[in-house]
Amino acid sequence: MTVADTVSDAVRRLREAGGSRSPRLDAELLLAKVLGVTRAEVFREPGRELSVDEAAEYGALLERRLAREPVAYILGHRAFRTIDLEVTRDVLIPRPDTETLVDVALEELRAVPLAGPDPEDEPLAIDIGTGSGCIALSLAAEDPFVHVVATDIDPGALAVARGNAARLGLARRVEFVLSDLFHDVGERPFDLVVSNPPYIPADEYVALEPNVRDYEPRLALYGGVDGLDFYRRLVPGAALLLRPGGMLAVEVGAGQAEAVAGILQAAGAFAPAETRDDLAGVPRVVYSHRRGGGTV
Repeated sequence: MTVADTVSDAVRRLREAGGSRSPRLDAELLLAKVLGVTRAEVFREPGRELSVDEAAEYGALLERRLAREPVAYILGHRAFRTIDLEVTRDVLIPRPDTETLVDVALEELRAVPLAGPDPEDEPLAIDIGTGSGCIALSLAAEDPFVHVVATDIDPGALAVARGNAARLGLARRVEFVLSDLFHDVGERPFDLVVSNPPYIPADEYVALEPNVRDYEPRLALYGGVDGLDFYRRLVPGAALLLRPGGMLAVEVGAGQAEAVAGILQAAGAFAPAETRDDLAGVPRVVYSHRRGGGTV
């Protein structure tokens, strides 16, 4: 079959099977992977016939997509802001919503005065539950003065993040720690605590689309009965490790901003929380500064 016929047939099959909101995009991206070209170059020769090996490889990739496996896992990478990240089934696929959290974090870090010329004087941030490293590595890539500690409880996820840091040339700027929350990060005073935690409530988790529920790690998605379990553990630890005036910023699910702000308020260590909407107008980030002085 020709390139054009192959894509047309794949689009038809994906539409008939359901489960893809962008069948043409999916079909073209998979073929670009097989041909070793960009998506824009796929139709440079629409009449070109695929070799037997190319057709077989494409058929195998298409079957994976027809089984609802996310395209990012099939391709093995996902673009996020200014960087391209390797993704495997050990990590959550980075989403545009999280870019809003990075925006808030960068604004805060750029407002932190530099204490001196030494690396130890750089603003210090910690990304809890780093997954692919999308937040930590974006901070390091876009702010040349920040040092980031990135933690994850899952060794597989941390290996993916470390690999991304090495490939992007950011390994010296990001420190990776296998840890449940703050348990193994020491007692350094942080300027910023940032996290995109698991926040899907139980009833929503069971109703997730198969391409999410059956493929992406439950550990990175499921947030307990009401979706707020992780925040209840994160906030007290952040209060202990943030310097006075430092900021905690977290991503939240739709409709959760008020409840998460309440968790921060109840901790007694934070100023009244603020929110930031994502591009769809959904309150997506809750953030607040650690109060100065006092006892936590």
